[in-house]
Amino acid sequence: MPPATPTDRRLSGWGRVPVVPGYQVRSEDLESITRDVPLTRGLGRAYGDAALPAPGDTRIAGSTLADRIVHFDPQTGDITAEAGFSLDELYRAMLPKGWFTPVTPGTRFVTLGGMVAADVHGGNHHVDGCFGRHVTAITLRVADGRILTCSRSEYPDLFFATIGGMGLTGHILQVSFRLVRVPSPWIYQETIRVPHIDAFMDALSESAAGWPMTKGWIDCLSSGTSLGRGVLFRGRWATREEAPAKFPDFGPQIPVPFMFPNGVLGTFTVRAFNTAYYHVPRARLAVIHPKSFFYPLDVASDWHRLYGPRGFTQYQCVLPKTGGHGAARRFLEVVSQGGGASFLCVIKDCGPQGDGVLSFPMEGISIAMDLAMRDDTQALIDRMNACVIAEGGRIYLAKDALTRPEHFRAMEPRLNRFLDIRRQWDPDGRIRSAQSVRLFGW
Repeated sequence: MPPATPTDRRLSGWGRVPVVPGYQVRSEDLESITRDVPLTRGLGRAYGDAALPAPGDTRIAGSTLADRIVHFDPQTGDITAEAGFSLDELYRAMLPKGWFTPVTPGTRFVTLGGMVAADVHGGNHHVDGCFGRHVTAITLRVADGRILTCSRSEYPDLFFATIGGMGLTGHILQVSFRLVRVPSPWIYQETIRVPHIDAFMDALSESAAGWPMTKGWIDCLSSGTSLGRGVLFRGRWATREEAPAKFPDFGPQIPVPFMFPNGVLGTFTVRAFNTAYYHVPRARLAVIHPKSFFYPLDVASDWHRLYGPRGFTQYQCVLPKTGGHGAARRFLEVVSQGGGASFLCVIKDCGPQGDGVLSFPMEGISIAMDLAMRDDTQALIDRMNACVIAEGGRIYLAKDALTRPEHFRAMEPRLNRFLDIRRQWDPDGRIRSAQSVRLFGW
């Protein structure tokens, strides 16, 4: 076994906001390196400061070398793997056998530990919920050093606080969950151009019963009668008869060879891109590669370099169903009026609230967007958060870097319960992150 090695003397999330002093200690023996560190980090795809060391801490555990499958039942799809096992590795090992994860986020470069910590969701949330719904057991090193296996029946408070708990209940060592059978490794997709947000909301609602996977792209700079125009993608796994005979190889990623200058993705260029993307001709019905449906940005490595040295933040909120069309319209008006220039703005239909104490989705509409860092970005985030609070919604911690603690408390009535469970298992606040200190104070 190679010795544990420190890497990366400065750390950041995927958005590179913030960048903090720190390094990861990585080893195949995740149990050993988590004994005296305050946090575990996976592949670093949390956008903000969720997987960064808190002020005063520098040394954290990196899980990516602990990536073995511990157990797999080919009859039921039950699988247990180490926390550093990635969705990319799962794809390569299991999709050729006809198995896939029941829930996938928008990138395959995430670890199982990260998927639990963020309780990730995808375009099928209205049908299959978050990843945590399908998790059967989690092995943790808790703050006092013990290694425990928790589930719905064993240490249930710890189990449900860990799902969506952003790694703050202990170090995730192993995850057990159940894969699902798929008829083929290809996706049957229908594409629909949508003229405005009201039509988008109607289209998502109408699609829910017949399509297990739905998501849409929105032109967030559109306004007036075109506010919220975009493209709806709805899909399902292709049948054997519909699918090509060959296996869809992901192939190499296209590199982004250098850091783009600041301001390249400004209002002018994003508006031009959004207009072109909205009008580009598309086949209405097609059988497509799963990466085109699930992971369109994974085609390029280091695509975050497009945003320049200042980096970017991703903002994701969910607006409750009770707000109707008006809630989404009012939120997009705030974004459009504030100059929220984003070429990546995704809308999804969300089903009932997840199992985790702090799981993000609730029944309603999720909207996510990338925002290049500018002098006024914090002010725009503040206005967006004020709108979300007024609508009774909340934000996704896996994307957040700039929310103020008073805003998070105002939108999250479940927070006190989570903090109570956290105090029970970690009264001295040994497990912590830059995000937990920013939002909770510890």
